[in-house]
Amino acid sequence: MKLASIDNGSRDGQLVVVSSDLTRYCAADNIVPTLQAALDDWDRIAPRLELLYTDVQHEAVPCLRFREHDALPPLPRAYQWADGSAYLNHVELVRKARGAEVPDSFYSDPLMYQGGSDDFLPPRADIPLGHPDWGCDMEGEIACITDDVPMGTTAQQAAGHIKLLMLVNDVSLRGLIPGELAKGFGFYQSKPATAFSPVAVTPDELGDAWQDNVIRRPLMVDFNGEPFGRADVATDATFTLADLVSHAARTRNLGAGAIIGSGTISNKDEGGGPGRPVDQGGVGYSCIAELRTIETIRDGNPSTPFLKPGDVVRIEMRDEAGHSIFGAIEQTVTAPAEGLR
Repeated sequence: MKLASIDNGSRDGQLVVVSSDLTRYCAADNIVPTLQAALDDWDRIAPRLELLYTDVQHEAVPCLRFREHDALPPLPRAYQWADGSAYLNHVELVRKARGAEVPDSFYSDPLMYQGGSDDFLPPRADIPLGHPDWGCDMEGEIACITDDVPMGTTAQQAAGHIKLLMLVNDVSLRGLIPGELAKGFGFYQSKPATAFSPVAVTPDELGDAWQDNVIRRPLMVDFNGEPFGRADVATDATFTLADLVSHAARTRNLGAGAIIGSGTISNKDEGGGPGRPVDQGGVGYSCIAELRTIETIRDGNPSTPFLKPGDVVRIEMRDEAGHSIFGAIEQTVTAPAEGLR
């Protein structure tokens, strides 16, 4: 099934069940008011939502037109947002560009940071950029939402705790990252509000595209209307979402509604090279930093600028028939109002 949260003036929005073609929805308020409330009692609530989804599919209940612009993130705020780094190709390139080695442990022990989860960006909200020197970048990713995950859960067990899937724009401020990492405590200011897709879907909705706890479809990242990235989510994934959930739960419980991200989707080029732009026959990149690192390795300096006010980023995934699965994240970078800089 497909679920969304519509803006009704409250902090957590109104949970709605959306048709598979994303054209209509029915409010689920007679079952549960919010997605977090559904996740808190998932085993009891999910079957009732599935029945409503069937009715929405067959137009057996009154429905309204679904507009992605009206959608909040499926979870407008969450108890936990932790983002992993499942694609070591991305890590290798970024570290190589700044002359750093990738520790051997990275290939068996995932890298993960804890992001801000109290204020997510809606999928069509602007990206506010306080200063151009901050180096604003998009990062196209996928993420899962879990139910309660006990401490010490194995990857095999974690697979059963993955209840919903989403797309992500993990907005990053590259210019602030080196200084923060040098302090030894990791990201904070360099990771502003994250955006998620209009719709969250249950894994079974993906059919054969959901295998071994990864999605076997390309992630489509467009930059100012042009294809920028078409990396396949399953290709070159060192860790699965289940691996990342297990890692996050190694020393603590994860509460229902925890969001665990994949990190930037990244593919090597044919033959194991660093990758080529889409217009040169490659699958491109899911973030600007990866292209800049390749330019640095090749030319000594990057030539592609980071995002600036007016730039538009779009992140989407489509099924084999070309239909949007999660709806689209589409965001314009904006300068702050005068006095807020």
